[in-house]
Amino acid sequence: MKTLAFTLLVLLTAAPAFAQPEPPVIVTSGEGVVKRAPDRAWVAIAAESRARTAPDAQKLNTDAMTAVLDKIKSLGIAADAIQTTGYTLQGDFQYQNGKQSLIGYIARNQVDVRVDTLARLGDVMSAAVGSGATNLSGVRFDVKDRETAEAEALRLAVRDARRRADAAASGAGVKVAQVLRIDEQREDNIRPMPVAFAAAREMAQPAVPVESGQIEIRSRVTMTVRIE
Repeated sequence: MKTLAFTLLVLLTAAPAFAQPEPPVIVTSGEGVVKRAPDRAWVAIAAESRARTAPDAQKLNTDAMTAVLDKIKSLGIAADAIQTTGYTLQGDFQYQNGKQSLIGYIARNQVDVRVDTLARLGDVMSAAVGSGATNLSGVRFDVKDRETAEAEALRLAVRDARRRADAAASGAGVKVAQVLRIDEQREDNIRPMPVAFAAAREMAQPAVPVESGQIEIRSRVTMTVRIE
């Protein structure tokens, strides 16, 4: 029994010496870019209220945001296109002569509004500020059929990576025998467009002019190929 155990131990220990060598590979990266005219947008809208007491600040803010939401919905924005993204109620402090004193409370409510008809985006922004909103933090453009655009960008990225792999192999005097692995690097393609608070207040009555331009949907991949 001792001899058998010793033999098995020797075989197991020596096994890695007979492992097959790793095949020669080339690792490349590729990028695909698809440009589309956006047909959807998001805008963050907030209302901020101040009062001497917390209940008063909360009530003022509730009244302000209710008016904003009612106005936005009257423009055809569905309830499921509006989502609360933040609500705070905090003390308002004043610093004087090195001392801190509580002078009141600040209530703030923020919602994210999806606008599926870009022609109405300017109206929504103007209506929000005109009905009590105090801040527009940004506009983000996107396309409704994002899945198709992302698939096209991924296809282009893979093709780019394969082209680079073929070029590298050709330069080394070898050829690509097999694609072993493709890894996709996901990223957020929605870019915010900041809207200044001061400017938002000035353009409360007329429709806000908004130019959507084009957005770029990108995909990046890393490809590992076996060469021979």
